[in-house]
Amino acid sequence: MNQSDPKILQRKPTLYIHRFLLHNQNPNLDPGEKKRVIVEVDTDSFPLICKSTQFSTYIHIKIELELHSLQAQGCSQSSTSCGLFSSVSRNFKLAARLLGLDSKLEKSLLIPFREIKVECTIPKDDGTLASFVGFRVQHDNARGPMKGGIRYHPEVDPDEVNALAQLMTWKTAVANIPYGGAKGGIGCNPGDLSISELERLTRVFTQKIHDLVGVHTDVPAPDMGTNPQTMAWILDEYSKFHGYSPAVVTGKPIDLGGSLGRDAATGRGVLFATEALLKEYGKNIAGKHVVVQGFGNVGSWAAQLISEQGGKIVAVSDITGAIKNSSGLDIPSLLNHVKETRGVKGFSGGDSIDPNSILVEDCDILIPAALGGVINRDNAKDIKAKFIIEAANHPTDPEADEILSKKGVVVLPDIYANSGGVTVSYFEWVQNIQGFTWDEDKVNAELKKYMTKGFKDVKEMCKAHDCDFRMGAFSLGVNRVAKATILRGWGA
Repeated sequence: MNQSDPKILQRKPTLYIHRFLLHNQNPNLDPGEKKRVIVEVDTDSFPLICKSTQFSTYIHIKIELELHSLQAQGCSQSSTSCGLFSSVSRNFKLAARLLGLDSKLEKSLLIPFREIKVECTIPKDDGTLASFVGFRVQHDNARGPMKGGIRYHPEVDPDEVNALAQLMTWKTAVANIPYGGAKGGIGCNPGDLSISELERLTRVFTQKIHDLVGVHTDVPAPDMGTNPQTMAWILDEYSKFHGYSPAVVTGKPIDLGGSLGRDAATGRGVLFATEALLKEYGKNIAGKHVVVQGFGNVGSWAAQLISEQGGKIVAVSDITGAIKNSSGLDIPSLLNHVKETRGVKGFSGGDSIDPNSILVEDCDILIPAALGGVINRDNAKDIKAKFIIEAANHPTDPEADEILSKKGVVVLPDIYANSGGVTVSYFEWVQNIQGFTWDEDKVNAELKKYMTKGFKDVKEMCKAHDCDFRMGAFSLGVNRVAKATILRGWGA
């Protein structure tokens, strides 16, 4: 058999041979040295036979989980939500095994605390009735109240919400804020509903879940398709049942107890994460060429703040198009253009380019800040960036991760890199409970402290387990949740 053949060859219905060409994680070996591992697996029982003893535990477990992923049940490869759920669960399982967690504890941590599905019927402006389905998945509360956004989108489904809730559990633990994870949503297109219809839908949804959320139970926040006004409606409706409770949601308008600095928080966290990573490599942000894919709230703030620190934003994109200027875009002018035209298309300070090429533009730093799954096996091989900062949730799929690792591209994962938003949401919650408002300088200073400490913690976990930043972050989060679960009496 050809030993260089990288394909998966089926020998018989339940037996496959997998070949993996991987970078050895052993720091004592030449960084460029590669080893080939041949693994034989019976797909009924999955016994692992690894014909190499030179790979780290991380690599052995990673191979095993790649094989398990072939047997993922109920998920279509073309389904974004199933892909996200499979990827998040895979990363959790790899982290759990690196940590040596008890198998029963591992299974327990993967199962959501509670899954909620409600029907929401509202009268529309024309007098007809419309029904929508709402979801809330409360994944884990071992470290504190569950925390996560509510999104309004036509493709909201249980698998997606479940995966995002689980991701929030690990993200809040990585940030070391006293929360667990949750996520919610309503299957609707907010663009098809009037403001009054959106308000009625939000209030009905709140009526259905008000006794399952709360200041010390589950604290929602804005997400895709929702905003501070949505949170204001939830606060008002919830308060009808429980009395005035500003801390029941975060991301509120300032006049209702929202925090200064919250609007820019995720983008500012991306800046602090980027600075921490570059410092680790003996570099700084000044003069670095940066590409930002996605110019919404997160991407635009990240671009603005990085530009203010001397970084050159050489290309950006949004739903309307993409623009490029190798000398650096004038970000203040671009922000004004976007405010006036609702998109980057037509900006005179740069050349229009194909939005599909934005990820492979020549740059030092790539910041995907839009949808998930945009970096995949089809484009990963062409990415020229040396560093990728994941401002979006799950922008890089597992196959792309492998390709980027072989290319030497450093990826800073979403559960750390975009945690600035939930961290400042925590600050808002604290201010509401205390009844005391922080100024914006204090908010930003505290955020920098948390992001800097978070990077240090992730880096230490990487060294302890000889793994990359993604697995270091997942291991950090899973370890903190597991410890809290055990201390609270798991298995007693």
